Amino acid sequence: MIYKKKDLVIDGFKPELLGKKYSTPLYCYSLKNIKKNIIDLKKNFKKINPLICFAVKANSNKILLQKIGRLGLGADVVSMGELMKALKSGIRPNKIVFSGVGKASKEIIYAIEKKILLINAESKSEILEIEKIAKLKKRKVDIGIRLNPNTDAKTLSQISTGKRGNKFGVSEKNFLSLVDYVKNSKFLNLKCLSVHIGSQILDHKPYEKMLKVIDKVISKTKFNFEFIDLGGGMGIDYENNNKKLNFKKYASSIKRFLKKFNSKIIFEPGRSIIANAGYLISKVIYIKEGDKKDFIIIDAAMNDLMRPALYNAKHKIIPTKKNGKKINKIYEFVGPICESTDKFSAVKKFQKLNEKDFIVICDVGAYGMSLSSNYNLRPKPAELLIEGSKIRVIGKRQSLKDLM
Repeated sequence: MIYKKKDLVIDGFKPELLGKKYSTPLYCYSLKNIKKNIIDLKKNFKKINPLICFAVKANSNKILLQKIGRLGLGADVVSMGELMKALKSGIRPNKIVFSGVGKASKEIIYAIEKKILLINAESKSEILEIEKIAKLKKRKVDIGIRLNPNTDAKTLSQISTGKRGNKFGVSEKNFLSLVDYVKNSKFLNLKCLSVHIGSQILDHKPYEKMLKVIDKVISKTKFNFEFIDLGGGMGIDYENNNKKLNFKKYASSIKRFLKKFNSKIIFEPGRSIIANAGYLISKVIYIKEGDKKDFIIIDAAMNDLMRPALYNAKHKIIPTKKNGKKINKIYEFVGPICESTDKFSAVKKFQKLNEKDFIVICDVGAYGMSLSSNYNLRPKPAELLIEGSKIRVIGKRQSLKDLM
Protein backbone atom coordinates (compact mmCIF):
# COMPACT_ATOMS: atom_id res chain seq x y z
CA MET A 1 0.00 0.00 0.00
CA ILE A 2 1.60 3.23 -1.21
CA TYR A 3 0.69 6.70 -2.44
CA LYS A 4 1.28 7.36 -6.13
CA LYS A 5 1.30 11.11 -6.50
CA LYS A 6 -1.77 11.93 -4.40
CA ASP A 7 -3.71 8.67 -4.74
CA LEU A 8 -3.54 5.70 -2.38
CA VAL A 9 -2.84 2.43 -4.21
CA ILE A 10 -3.23 -1.15 -2.93
CA ASP A 11 -1.43 -3.66 -5.16
CA GLY A 12 -1.98 -1.47 -8.20
CA PHE A 13 -5.64 -0.60 -7.46
CA LYS A 14 -7.04 2.66 -6.11
CA PRO A 15 -9.33 1.93 -3.13
CA GLU A 16 -11.35 5.05 -3.90
CA LEU A 17 -12.28 3.63 -7.33
CA LEU A 18 -13.05 0.24 -5.78
CA GLY A 19 -15.32 1.97 -3.25
CA LYS A 20 -17.16 3.80 -6.03
CA LYS A 21 -17.55 0.67 -8.17
CA TYR A 22 -18.46 -1.91 -5.50
CA SER A 23 -19.99 0.47 -2.91
CA THR A 24 -18.92 0.83 0.72
CA PRO A 25 -18.22 -0.36 3.35
CA LEU A 26 -16.02 -2.84 1.49
CA TYR A 27 -13.47 -5.41 2.60
CA CYS A 28 -10.49 -5.83 0.29
CA TYR A 29 -7.70 -8.42 0.66
CA SER A 30 -4.23 -8.63 -0.85
CA LEU A 31 -3.20 -12.15 -1.93
CA LYS A 32 0.32 -10.78 -2.31
CA ASN A 33 0.46 -9.94 1.41
CA ILE A 34 -0.97 -13.34 2.43
CA LYS A 35 1.70 -15.15 0.40
CA LYS A 36 4.44 -12.92 1.81
CA ASN A 37 3.34 -13.59 5.40
CA ILE A 38 3.27 -17.37 4.88
CA ILE A 39 6.67 -17.40 3.15
CA ASP A 40 8.13 -15.26 5.96
CA LEU A 41 6.77 -17.60 8.66
CA LYS A 42 8.05 -20.72 6.89
CA LYS A 43 11.45 -19.15 6.30
CA ASN A 44 11.97 -18.14 9.95
CA PHE A 45 10.96 -21.57 11.26
CA LYS A 46 12.46 -23.64 8.42
CA LYS A 47 14.74 -25.74 10.64
CA ILE A 48 11.82 -26.61 12.92
CA ASN A 49 9.55 -27.51 9.97
CA PRO A 50 6.28 -27.04 11.88
CA LEU A 51 2.83 -28.04 10.72
CA ILE A 52 1.18 -24.63 10.30
CA CYS A 53 -2.57 -24.74 10.90
CA PHE A 54 -4.29 -21.47 10.02
CA ALA A 55 -6.72 -20.32 12.74
CA VAL A 56 -10.01 -20.27 10.81
CA LYS A 57 -11.65 -18.05 13.44
CA ALA A 58 -9.45 -15.18 12.20
CA ASN A 59 -11.02 -15.27 8.74
CA SER A 60 -13.33 -17.98 7.42
CA ASN A 61 -13.81 -16.80 3.83
CA LYS A 62 -13.84 -19.95 1.69
CA ILE A 63 -11.76 -18.52 -1.18
CA LEU A 64 -9.10 -17.24 1.24
CA LEU A 65 -9.00 -20.63 2.97
CA GLN A 66 -8.54 -22.32 -0.42
CA LYS A 67 -5.60 -20.03 -1.20
CA ILE A 68 -4.06 -20.59 2.24
CA GLY A 69 -4.51 -24.37 1.93
CA ARG A 70 -2.84 -24.40 -1.49
CA LEU A 71 0.13 -22.63 0.08
CA GLY A 72 0.62 -25.70 2.30
CA LEU A 73 -1.20 -24.75 5.48
CA GLY A 74 -3.64 -26.82 7.49
CA ALA A 75 -6.43 -25.48 9.72
CA ASP A 76 -7.08 -24.90 13.40
CA VAL A 77 -10.84 -24.98 13.98
CA VAL A 78 -13.00 -24.32 17.03
CA SER A 79 -16.46 -25.33 15.79
CA MET A 80 -18.18 -27.82 13.50
CA GLY A 81 -18.93 -24.97 11.10
CA GLU A 82 -15.25 -24.04 10.85
CA LEU A 83 -14.33 -27.69 10.37
CA MET A 84 -16.90 -28.06 7.56
CA LYS A 85 -15.65 -24.85 5.91
CA ALA A 86 -12.00 -25.99 6.12
CA LEU A 87 -12.86 -29.33 4.51
CA LYS A 88 -14.98 -27.67 1.80
CA SER A 89 -12.02 -25.37 1.09
CA GLY A 90 -9.89 -28.41 0.26
CA ILE A 91 -7.78 -28.57 3.41
CA ARG A 92 -6.87 -32.17 4.10
CA PRO A 93 -8.27 -33.79 7.29
CA ASN A 94 -4.78 -34.90 8.39
CA LYS A 95 -3.83 -31.21 8.62
CA ILE A 96 -6.77 -30.14 10.79
CA VAL A 97 -6.71 -29.65 14.57
CA PHE A 98 -9.97 -29.13 16.53
CA SER A 99 -9.57 -26.86 19.58
CA GLY A 100 -12.05 -25.23 22.00
CA VAL A 101 -13.48 -25.78 25.46
CA GLY A 102 -17.07 -26.66 24.55
CA LYS A 103 -17.21 -29.18 21.73
CA ALA A 104 -20.72 -30.64 21.56
CA SER A 105 -21.22 -34.39 21.03
CA LYS A 106 -22.31 -33.90 17.42
CA GLU A 107 -19.13 -31.88 16.75
CA ILE A 108 -16.95 -34.62 18.22
CA ILE A 109 -18.79 -37.28 16.17
CA TYR A 110 -18.29 -35.24 12.98
CA ALA A 111 -14.56 -34.74 13.70
CA ILE A 112 -14.08 -38.47 14.35
CA GLU A 113 -15.95 -39.40 11.16
CA LYS A 114 -13.81 -37.03 9.09
CA LYS A 115 -10.59 -38.54 10.57
CA ILE A 116 -8.95 -35.22 11.38
CA LEU A 117 -5.42 -35.09 12.79
CA LEU A 118 -6.27 -34.20 16.39
CA ILE A 119 -9.04 -33.28 18.77
CA ASN A 120 -7.38 -31.15 21.45
CA ALA A 121 -9.40 -31.85 24.60
CA GLU A 122 -9.65 -29.22 27.34
CA SER A 123 -11.27 -31.03 30.28
CA LYS A 124 -11.77 -34.46 31.81
CA SER A 125 -15.46 -34.35 30.87
CA GLU A 126 -14.58 -33.77 27.23
CA ILE A 127 -12.10 -36.64 27.25
CA LEU A 128 -14.76 -38.95 28.71
CA GLU A 129 -17.22 -37.83 26.02
CA ILE A 130 -14.70 -38.48 23.23
CA GLU A 131 -13.95 -41.89 24.72
CA LYS A 132 -17.66 -42.77 24.95
CA ILE A 133 -18.21 -41.84 21.28
CA ALA A 134 -15.04 -43.67 20.19
CA LYS A 135 -16.26 -46.80 22.01
CA LEU A 136 -19.65 -46.64 20.26
CA LYS A 137 -17.93 -46.25 16.90
CA LYS A 138 -15.36 -48.94 17.78
CA ARG A 139 -12.50 -46.64 16.88
CA LYS A 140 -9.32 -45.43 18.54
CA VAL A 141 -9.30 -41.64 18.36
CA ASP A 142 -6.17 -39.45 18.32
CA ILE A 143 -6.36 -36.64 20.86
CA GLY A 144 -4.28 -33.95 22.47
CA ILE A 145 -4.68 -32.46 25.93
CA ARG A 146 -4.49 -28.72 26.35
CA LEU A 147 -2.34 -27.57 29.22
CA ASN A 148 -2.94 -24.21 30.88
CA PRO A 149 0.68 -23.18 31.56
CA ASN A 150 -0.28 -20.23 33.78
CA THR A 151 1.81 -17.96 31.57
CA ASP A 152 1.03 -14.27 31.19
CA ALA A 153 1.24 -13.35 27.49
CA LYS A 154 1.48 -9.64 28.42
CA THR A 155 -1.37 -8.83 26.06
CA LEU A 156 -4.95 -7.56 26.45
CA SER A 157 -6.90 -9.24 29.26
CA GLN A 158 -9.74 -9.98 26.79
CA ILE A 159 -7.43 -12.12 24.61
CA SER A 160 -5.35 -13.79 27.30
CA THR A 161 -5.84 -17.58 27.31
CA GLY A 162 -2.91 -19.09 29.21
CA LYS A 163 -3.31 -17.84 32.80
CA ARG A 164 -4.78 -19.80 35.69
CA GLY A 165 -7.97 -17.70 35.72
CA ASN A 166 -8.72 -18.28 32.02
CA LYS A 167 -11.25 -20.92 30.92
CA PHE A 168 -8.83 -22.67 28.58
CA GLY A 169 -6.86 -25.87 29.20
CA VAL A 170 -6.22 -27.80 32.41
CA SER A 171 -3.82 -27.25 35.31
CA GLU A 172 -0.53 -29.13 35.54
CA LYS A 173 -1.95 -31.40 38.25
CA ASN A 174 -5.01 -32.29 36.17
CA PHE A 175 -2.91 -32.65 33.04
CA LEU A 176 -0.68 -35.29 34.67
CA SER A 177 -3.74 -37.16 35.90
CA LEU A 178 -5.40 -37.09 32.46
CA VAL A 179 -2.24 -38.31 30.73
CA ASP A 180 -2.28 -41.38 32.99
CA TYR A 181 -5.96 -41.95 32.25
CA VAL A 182 -5.65 -41.65 28.46
CA LYS A 183 -2.55 -43.87 28.33
CA ASN A 184 -4.67 -46.71 29.72
CA SER A 185 -7.69 -46.12 27.49
CA LYS A 186 -8.58 -48.68 24.79
CA PHE A 187 -10.28 -46.05 22.67
CA LEU A 188 -8.03 -43.00 22.98
CA ASN A 189 -4.59 -42.46 21.53
CA LEU A 190 -2.66 -39.64 23.22
CA LYS A 191 -0.67 -37.80 20.58
CA CYS A 192 -0.29 -34.18 21.60
CA LEU A 193 0.37 -31.67 24.33
CA SER A 194 -1.35 -28.44 23.36
CA VAL A 195 -1.00 -24.87 24.67
CA HIS A 196 -2.10 -21.40 23.59
CA ILE A 197 -1.34 -18.44 25.84
CA GLY A 198 -3.08 -15.54 24.09
CA SER A 199 -3.28 -13.29 21.05
CA GLN A 200 -1.42 -10.28 19.67
CA ILE A 201 1.86 -11.27 21.36
CA LEU A 202 4.80 -9.06 20.37
CA ASP A 203 7.42 -10.29 22.83
CA HIS A 204 9.18 -13.67 22.55
CA LYS A 205 9.74 -13.92 26.32
CA PRO A 206 6.24 -15.23 27.26
CA TYR A 207 6.79 -17.99 24.69
CA GLU A 208 10.15 -18.84 26.29
CA LYS A 209 8.48 -19.05 29.69
CA MET A 210 5.73 -21.24 28.22
CA LEU A 211 8.32 -23.64 26.74
CA LYS A 212 10.03 -23.98 30.13
CA VAL A 213 6.70 -24.92 31.73
CA ILE A 214 6.04 -27.50 28.99
CA ASP A 215 9.56 -28.92 29.46
CA LYS A 216 8.94 -29.53 33.17
CA VAL A 217 5.48 -31.02 32.63
CA ILE A 218 6.62 -33.43 29.90
CA SER A 219 9.51 -34.56 32.08
CA LYS A 220 7.02 -35.38 34.82
CA THR A 221 4.76 -37.37 32.47
CA LYS A 222 7.68 -39.43 31.07
CA PHE A 223 5.58 -39.64 27.91
CA ASN A 224 6.77 -39.10 24.35
CA PHE A 225 4.28 -36.75 22.64
CA GLU A 226 4.28 -37.05 18.87
CA PHE A 227 3.10 -33.44 18.59
CA ILE A 228 3.60 -30.30 20.64
CA ASP A 229 0.96 -27.77 19.62
CA LEU A 230 2.27 -24.32 20.60
CA GLY A 231 -0.87 -22.48 19.49
CA GLY A 232 -0.64 -19.12 17.78
CA GLY A 233 -0.93 -15.61 19.14
CA MET A 234 1.81 -14.07 17.00
CA GLY A 235 1.09 -10.35 16.88
CA ILE A 236 1.38 -7.71 14.18
CA ASP A 237 2.36 -4.04 14.19
CA TYR A 238 -1.09 -2.39 14.21
CA GLU A 239 0.18 1.01 15.31
CA ASN A 240 3.18 1.22 12.98
CA ASN A 241 5.67 1.66 15.81
CA ASN A 242 8.03 -1.05 14.47
CA LYS A 243 7.20 -3.36 17.38
CA LYS A 244 7.26 -6.90 16.02
CA LEU A 245 7.58 -10.39 17.44
CA ASN A 246 11.16 -11.62 17.00
CA PHE A 247 10.61 -14.86 15.07
CA LYS A 248 14.31 -15.75 15.19
CA LYS A 249 14.49 -15.64 19.00
CA TYR A 250 11.26 -17.65 19.28
CA ALA A 251 12.66 -20.20 16.78
CA SER A 252 15.89 -20.47 18.81
CA SER A 253 13.88 -21.23 21.97
CA ILE A 254 11.97 -23.98 20.17
CA LYS A 255 15.19 -25.47 18.75
CA ARG A 256 16.63 -25.68 22.27
CA PHE A 257 13.42 -27.33 23.45
CA LEU A 258 13.50 -29.90 20.63
CA LYS A 259 17.02 -31.02 21.54
CA LYS A 260 15.40 -32.65 24.54
CA PHE A 261 12.09 -33.76 23.03
CA ASN A 262 11.59 -35.51 19.69
CA SER A 263 8.23 -34.04 18.70
CA LYS A 264 6.64 -32.38 15.67
CA ILE A 265 5.72 -28.74 16.33
CA ILE A 266 2.28 -27.40 15.40
CA PHE A 267 1.56 -23.68 15.05
CA GLU A 268 -1.93 -22.13 14.89
CA PRO A 269 -1.38 -18.61 13.50
CA GLY A 270 -4.27 -16.53 12.23
CA ARG A 271 -3.61 -12.82 12.69
CA SER A 272 0.02 -12.97 11.51
CA ILE A 273 -1.09 -14.57 8.23
CA ILE A 274 -4.13 -12.48 7.32
CA ALA A 275 -4.40 -9.25 9.37
CA ASN A 276 -2.23 -6.91 7.30
CA ALA A 277 -3.68 -8.35 4.08
CA GLY A 278 -7.11 -6.84 4.80
CA TYR A 279 -8.41 -3.29 4.28
CA LEU A 280 -11.82 -1.80 5.03
CA ILE A 281 -12.77 0.92 2.53
CA SER A 282 -15.35 3.38 3.83
CA LYS A 283 -16.95 6.67 2.85
CA VAL A 284 -17.49 9.81 4.93
CA ILE A 285 -21.25 10.36 5.32
CA TYR A 286 -21.24 13.47 7.51
CA ILE A 287 -18.79 15.66 9.38
CA LYS A 288 -20.28 16.77 12.69
CA GLU A 289 -18.37 19.79 13.95
CA GLY A 290 -17.63 20.31 17.64
CA ASP A 291 -15.63 22.78 19.72
CA LYS A 292 -12.59 20.61 20.33
CA LYS A 293 -13.14 17.75 17.92
CA ASP A 294 -15.07 16.87 14.81
CA PHE A 295 -16.93 13.59 14.43
CA ILE A 296 -16.16 11.96 11.08
CA ILE A 297 -19.23 9.78 10.56
CA ILE A 298 -18.39 7.01 8.10
CA ASP A 299 -20.56 4.29 6.56
CA ALA A 300 -18.56 1.47 8.20
CA ALA A 301 -19.67 0.61 11.73
CA MET A 302 -18.93 -1.68 14.67
CA ASN A 303 -21.02 -4.41 13.05
CA ASP A 304 -18.52 -4.39 10.14
CA LEU A 305 -15.39 -4.14 12.32
CA MET A 306 -15.93 -5.12 15.95
CA ARG A 307 -12.36 -5.05 17.30
CA PRO A 308 -12.23 -1.37 18.39
CA ALA A 309 -15.53 -1.68 20.31
CA LEU A 310 -14.70 -5.12 21.72
CA TYR A 311 -11.05 -4.67 22.69
CA ASN A 312 -10.44 -0.93 22.29
CA ALA A 313 -8.15 -2.10 19.50
CA LYS A 314 -6.31 0.45 17.35
CA HIS A 315 -6.38 0.46 13.56
CA LYS A 316 -4.59 3.00 11.43
CA ILE A 317 -6.95 5.11 9.28
CA ILE A 318 -5.67 6.81 6.13
CA PRO A 319 -7.23 8.99 3.40
CA THR A 320 -7.45 7.61 -0.13
CA LYS A 321 -6.34 10.94 -1.59
CA LYS A 322 -3.74 13.36 -0.22
CA ASN A 323 -4.69 17.05 -0.32
CA GLY A 324 -1.88 18.59 1.76
CA LYS A 325 -4.31 20.32 4.15
CA LYS A 326 -3.93 19.63 7.88
CA ILE A 327 -6.42 20.46 10.63
CA ASN A 328 -5.75 21.47 14.23
CA LYS A 329 -8.82 19.70 15.64
CA ILE A 330 -9.09 16.07 16.67
CA TYR A 331 -10.95 13.88 14.22
CA GLU A 332 -12.96 11.09 15.86
CA PHE A 333 -13.97 8.43 13.34
CA VAL A 334 -17.35 6.93 14.24
CA GLY A 335 -19.99 4.74 12.65
CA PRO A 336 -23.79 5.11 12.33
CA ILE A 337 -24.77 2.47 14.93
CA CYS A 338 -26.69 3.58 18.03
CA GLU A 339 -23.92 2.74 20.52
CA SER A 340 -21.29 5.00 22.06
CA THR A 341 -18.72 2.25 21.45
CA ASP A 342 -19.29 2.51 17.69
CA LYS A 343 -16.07 4.41 17.15
CA PHE A 344 -12.78 3.53 15.51
CA SER A 345 -10.13 6.08 16.38
CA ALA A 346 -9.46 9.63 17.56
CA VAL A 347 -6.66 11.17 15.52
CA LYS A 348 -4.72 14.41 15.84
CA LYS A 349 -3.22 16.24 12.86
CA PHE A 350 -5.18 14.29 10.26
CA GLN A 351 -5.58 15.85 6.83
CA LYS A 352 -8.75 17.86 6.25
CA LEU A 353 -11.61 15.65 5.11
CA ASN A 354 -14.80 16.49 3.30
CA GLU A 355 -18.10 14.71 3.17
CA LYS A 356 -18.15 11.92 0.54
CA ASP A 357 -14.36 11.44 0.81
CA PHE A 358 -13.09 7.87 1.11
CA ILE A 359 -10.86 6.49 3.86
CA VAL A 360 -9.20 3.10 4.48
CA ILE A 361 -9.03 1.31 7.82
CA CYS A 362 -5.89 -0.86 7.81
CA ASP A 363 -4.97 -4.34 9.09
CA VAL A 364 -8.52 -5.68 9.28
CA GLY A 365 -7.98 -9.10 7.67
CA ALA A 366 -8.12 -10.91 11.02
CA TYR A 367 -11.26 -10.75 13.18
CA GLY A 368 -12.80 -8.20 10.84
CA MET A 369 -15.35 -9.97 8.69
CA SER A 370 -15.33 -13.04 10.97
CA LEU A 371 -16.61 -10.94 13.91
CA SER A 372 -19.07 -8.96 11.81
CA SER A 373 -22.79 -9.06 12.53
CA ASN A 374 -26.16 -7.73 11.42
CA TYR A 375 -26.58 -5.51 14.50
CA ASN A 376 -29.04 -2.68 13.84
CA LEU A 377 -30.16 -4.87 10.92
CA ARG A 378 -27.22 -3.72 8.83
CA PRO A 379 -26.26 -5.92 5.86
CA LYS A 380 -22.72 -7.29 5.91
CA PRO A 381 -20.24 -5.76 3.42
CA ALA A 382 -18.86 -7.31 0.24
CA GLU A 383 -15.35 -8.79 0.11
CA LEU A 384 -12.83 -8.45 -2.73
CA LEU A 385 -9.54 -10.24 -3.37
CA ILE A 386 -6.72 -8.63 -5.33
CA GLU A 387 -4.97 -11.41 -7.27
CA GLY A 388 -2.16 -9.83 -9.24
CA SER A 389 -3.84 -7.69 -11.89
CA LYS A 390 -7.33 -9.07 -11.20
CA ILE A 391 -10.11 -8.18 -8.76
CA ARG A 392 -12.32 -11.03 -7.60
CA VAL A 393 -15.52 -10.76 -5.58
CA ILE A 394 -15.12 -13.42 -2.86
CA GLY A 395 -18.07 -12.40 -0.71
CA LYS A 396 -21.29 -10.83 -1.96
CA ARG A 397 -22.77 -7.85 -0.16
CA GLN A 398 -25.86 -8.75 1.83
CA SER A 399 -29.07 -6.95 0.93
CA LEU A 400 -31.86 -5.82 3.24
CA LYS A 401 -34.02 -8.35 1.40
CA ASP A 402 -31.64 -11.11 2.63
CA LEU A 403 -32.22 -9.94 6.20
CA MET A 404 -35.97 -9.70 5.84
